[in-house]
Amino acid sequence: MIEVLVADDQAAVRAGLVLILGAAPDVRVAGEAADGAEAVAMARELRPDVVLMDVRMPRLDGIAATREIAGFTDVLVLTTFDMDEYVFGALRAGAAGFLLKDVDADRLVEAVRTVAAGDGIIAPQVTRRLIGAFAGRPASPAGPPGLADLTPREREVFACLGEGLSNGQIAERLRMAETTTKTHVSRILGKLGLASRVQAAILARETALPGVSGTAPSRELP
Repeated sequence: MIEVLVADDQAAVRAGLVLILGAAPDVRVAGEAADGAEAVAMARELRPDVVLMDVRMPRLDGIAATREIAGFTDVLVLTTFDMDEYVFGALRAGAAGFLLKDVDADRLVEAVRTVAAGDGIIAPQVTRRLIGAFAGRPASPAGPPGLADLTPREREVFACLGEGLSNGQIAERLRMAETTTKTHVSRILGKLGLASRVQAAILARETALPGVSGTAPSRELP
């Protein structure tokens, strides 16, 4: 069962999200938060698998809240606004995914499952903007701190993250078990000091080293 915490300052929106998620047989809404500060407190107490996080909320906004909890739970940002400051702010804060509120119910539930499984997901229109931003940015030849600590296998997985591959796709390409892939991803995040696989994907895309390159920061919704 996937435990989800819903954080949104609008009661009607929360009620709608709870209704959608509650209809899925493998999802349970563990709690509701009306602002970012409450979301952080409840995430620390409940330790849900996924926090569905709005951006604009009182007391503490969703990006700041994500920054505080991304280290111990996965955050899927769901917002009406797709402005660059929110997109890049959420991903830098460690969000595992970024969706717009016009996503349909089935895709929202599937996105929650995807994030809970350890994969990242970004709305297609947002992904295109991220790719455009990377296209005009020179790669870093030095690489990030901690890259030298990656094993050869971890570097291969890191490169796959930069291509936007899911855990299942990485496992298939590198011919290893998906559970082993998840272990490698976890170790990569630890060695590079990152909070999410999306951050790792972005970093891999920016790194100009042999065996570490990619074309997209994360996979889109199907």
